[in-house]
Amino acid sequence: MVEEVVQQPSRNPVIAAIDCGTNTIKLLIGALPAVAVREMRMVRLGQGVDTTGELALEALERAFAALDEYAALIAEHGATRIRFCATSATRDARNAAVFTAGVRARLGVEPEVVTGDEEAVLAFDGAVRHLSPTPPSPVLVVDVGGGSTELILGDTTPRRVVSMDIGSVRLHERHLHDDPPTAAQVTACVRDIDAHLDRCGVDPGAAATVIGVAGTVTTLAGGLLGLTTDRGPTEAVVVPVAGVHELVERVLAMRVAERRVLTWMHPGRADVIGAGALILDRVLRRAGVADLLVCPTDILDGIAWSMVDDQPGG
Repeated sequence: MVEEVVQQPSRNPVIAAIDCGTNTIKLLIGALPAVAVREMRMVRLGQGVDTTGELALEALERAFAALDEYAALIAEHGATRIRFCATSATRDARNAAVFTAGVRARLGVEPEVVTGDEEAVLAFDGAVRHLSPTPPSPVLVVDVGGGSTELILGDTTPRRVVSMDIGSVRLHERHLHDDPPTAAQVTACVRDIDAHLDRCGVDPGAAATVIGVAGTVTTLAGGLLGLTTDRGPTEAVVVPVAGVHELVERVLAMRVAERRVLTWMHPGRADVIGAGALILDRVLRRAGVADLLVCPTDILDGIAWSMVDDQPGG
């Protein structure tokens, strides 16, 4: 289902932003700040990339099917500008040219394979742009993706940025092979995460506020809030860090089939949520904050606003 929102008058053009990650492809259409369409498809584009170095044929087929739907929505809403940003999976794939050609054929634009640092800046802007009141600084934005995780420390703008090659899909495929994962597999995953955090150059302990964005974080927030939809919170919410740690333990102990029937869990995220949850868990253990601010806006919103900001007078 496409979520339709009544638009308010805006002098901004109707734009279409697409965020293509390792696990999902997301679309936003609107004359900002009004949003007409916000959609997500689970396509698992990064399936096997960590092992094979290539995008799998079936993953490309899923992604192209989603883009065919998105192309129809973009035409229906009369978007005059499209920006397509591809992140971790296509950065790492040897056959990325096949994906690029498919995007060009369907949408008429070149996909931008953004760097990890660019990805982080867009995620930071999407998270903090409309927060009111402004949270205490320094602010750490944590964006747990399917193939990479971004940590961005700043105030109104990013000051220190890092993109680590750990994400929910990548670490699930690398470590969590049993259902549920064994204690040894969880320990190996934690060691991998901690090793990346040790050398990443951004200290979560320096943050006065930690903001979590993207699907892993919003899904866990939905679990803590007892939501009956897998879309996650629709506005910024504060959840206790102690509750996050407890929920991560419960999720890791579940079988995938048990996770899939949770009211707040998207079925397409159920197998990899454990690895993503561990990343968030380890970051929060270093941060030392009592609460986590969860924002439903993320890199997709940053991509959308980038098209408005570069307009004359934007």
